[in-house]
Amino acid sequence: MTQQLPQTAARHPEPELVGVRNFRDVGGLPTTDGLRVGHGRLFRSGHLAHATEDDTAFLATLGLDTVFDFRNAADIKLEGPDVTLPGVRNVSMPLSDPAEGAEFWVTVRRGDLPALRTALGGGMGHQRMTNAYRQLILERTAEHTRLLEMLAEQEAVPTLLHCAAGKDRAGTSVAVVLLAIGVERDAIEHDYLESNATHRRYRIQRVAAVEPAAHPEVSELLSPLFEARAAYLAAAFDAIAERWGSTDRYLTEGLGCTPERRDRLRALLLEDSA
Repeated sequence: MTQQLPQTAARHPEPELVGVRNFRDVGGLPTTDGLRVGHGRLFRSGHLAHATEDDTAFLATLGLDTVFDFRNAADIKLEGPDVTLPGVRNVSMPLSDPAEGAEFWVTVRRGDLPALRTALGGGMGHQRMTNAYRQLILERTAEHTRLLEMLAEQEAVPTLLHCAAGKDRAGTSVAVVLLAIGVERDAIEHDYLESNATHRRYRIQRVAAVEPAAHPEVSELLSPLFEARAAYLAAAFDAIAERWGSTDRYLTEGLGCTPERRDRLRALLLEDSA
């Protein structure tokens, strides 16, 4: 682990948001050339659909320029649209859901043990997630190209990136942005794994007919979906290496991110580490 990671402890205190899970400022992460992500410039979270009035009031104080929502139509139907934040540009950029849409989430909410065994048993849950992370890199180059392009075209930051839980689709997208501005891979992983904190975890709303904690096996089967695992992010990085050979080629050839665009992103998102 890089020796610079303890600097991330200087992050601003996190707000106690009630209806928004997994919110955090990505500020403080070190780059390979001695800079760091500036505080108050790039945020990540779960969806904003259940934000309370106090949550919404806090989010409004951040001065957000743009909110990128990586949820698909099934997610939004299930959870609802984001709350409205005045003066914020909202960009819908649907990405693949590792759980494959609304029908699967109905199964999860019902705690249907036989169905979950079929879908996730025998290590299939873990494999499903590693495959999903690879696909998010290999099959979503158009969306990630547009993300970097739109970020670089902004006159100002901050920006918030989110999906449903703020872990997978947002996690890979945040990783792509951080790679583009030269953040150390160990630091990217360190930030990604913070999604495992108990207060950050996505909350499943069970249907009324389900007995609470009906079977411990349900939790065991679902754990690959709700955990941030280093192996998942490694699968994304491995996909980059296998397809493009290096991060630089991935950014330039895969995402069309020119040196000029990377410089613009660095100017917007980085600050001196002193």
